[in-house]
Amino acid sequence: MKIGCPKEIKAQEYRVGLTPANATEAILRGHSVLVETGAGEGSGFTDEDYRAIGAEIAPDAGTVFSKSELIIKVKEPQAAERRMLREGQILFTYLHLAPDAEQTRDLLESGVTSIAYETVTDMRGGLPLLAPMSEVAGRLAPQVGSWALQKANGGRGVLLGGVPGVRPANVVVIGGGVVGTAAARVAVGMGANVTVMDRSVPRLSYLDDVFMGKLTTQYASAAATAELITTADMVIGAVLIPGAAAPKLVTREQLSIMPQGSVLVDVAIDQGGCFETSRVTTHQDPIYEVDGVVHYCVANMPGAVARTSTQALGNVTLPFLLSLADKGWRQAITDDPHLRAGLSTHQGKLTSPPVGVAQGIEAMTPDQLLNG
Repeated sequence: MKIGCPKEIKAQEYRVGLTPANATEAILRGHSVLVETGAGEGSGFTDEDYRAIGAEIAPDAGTVFSKSELIIKVKEPQAAERRMLREGQILFTYLHLAPDAEQTRDLLESGVTSIAYETVTDMRGGLPLLAPMSEVAGRLAPQVGSWALQKANGGRGVLLGGVPGVRPANVVVIGGGVVGTAAARVAVGMGANVTVMDRSVPRLSYLDDVFMGKLTTQYASAAATAELITTADMVIGAVLIPGAAAPKLVTREQLSIMPQGSVLVDVAIDQGGCFETSRVTTHQDPIYEVDGVVHYCVANMPGAVARTSTQALGNVTLPFLLSLADKGWRQAITDDPHLRAGLSTHQGKLTSPPVGVAQGIEAMTPDQLLNG
């Protein structure tokens, strides 16, 4: 199969969909690889690194899209890229369709067969292609939040770990999954006073055991959230409903009860954000203020540490990429129910029911498509 990897064009996105190491694996299996010139530079991979392992370098994205049967990316295709997609082509990348009706419409109109990293599952019910980026984003959240807390950036001027005689910052993490656990680990390590909220009591018990009393756990009721944010210096939104839009957990009205200069870090912004006042920002312009509360809502947080993120993502996407290339999309998803869960669109049909619910459009399951 002809595998194509274009350069990412989303603002300040430095990751690349295919590392030279992964390209090598595909070439050894008899596939050809076409990489847009400069695609790997943001992650520290040169064109020569790709040439050295047998990949071809394309002069522009148009060449990659026109010559490739399978497109592998990191972020959802931007409008200019979506115009180059076509029926019969496979797109393998993060999509986050639920809050993005325009992208959904364009993918359906293109007829492309799209498979979303973020809804591919594993036998434990996890999301293996989302997990490493969730881990990165979670670990980054307290770091960027502590930067936003600095007075020069509009924050309260609070040091996360405090100093002797001065209390540390109060950090509330809403969601105890991969993102929340990673965020709590770093925030605890920085010396903050951390509370993790979740609606799974077994998960809260697990976190209590793992952190050995170094943080507080709290069942995530609306009342408990409203109470905790009144004294929070930082709130990290880490809630995920696979494939669906994120729930709004802090309302516009509730900002008035938060301390002036406190910080909201919305790691769920890819799925629409879990704070009512969240809107997408970029690494170049990452924060804004609403009612005295600083918001950090960068949609591609792992792009800030592109080399680490690219390598981590490549480790988990490679087996699925090779399966798609070796077998073709239909046989690959027939053989693997976990990859099948990632199928989002095919020949103008939406195959992600959560996206259908979020956007009020008709959708079928991947099983219905295969059996139709």
